[in-house]
Amino acid sequence: MDIKRKAKEEINALLGWGTEFEGRMTFEGAVRVDGKFTGEVQSDGILIIGEKALVRAEIQAGVVLVHGETHGTINAKSRLEAYPPARIYGDIYSPILVLGEGVVFEGTSHMTGEPEGTGKDKKPGLNENGDS
Repeated sequence: MDIKRKAKEEINALLGWGTEFEGRMTFEGAVRVDGKFTGEVQSDGILIIGEKALVRAEIQAGVVLVHGETHGTINAKSRLEAYPPARIYGDIYSPILVLGEGVVFEGTSHMTGEPEGTGKDKKPGLNENGDS
């Protein structure tokens, strides 16, 4: 099952269009933001940022799907996908980064190694101390 379909089927909470929230968000599963959110996101789940959303936050999540506007650092443990009309302003840390044609991205991207759960976090030929 692909991530988009899984996210749609498992949405646990929705911050709808026209709503504003400021604070810290923690969750399991998937959450969709279509309104305005300012603060911090902490989760191993899926964060979906809808087309009309405006998010100003430090984000740490398993998977981040961006269709709206984000400002701040995004740390996606498994992957980050962005599709038009997405606008990302800030730094991205993710082992897998997918930016669709037409996405605006101003910042820096950092490839952070293998996605979580693949068991390939160690570099070949190195022991626990990083020596060959």
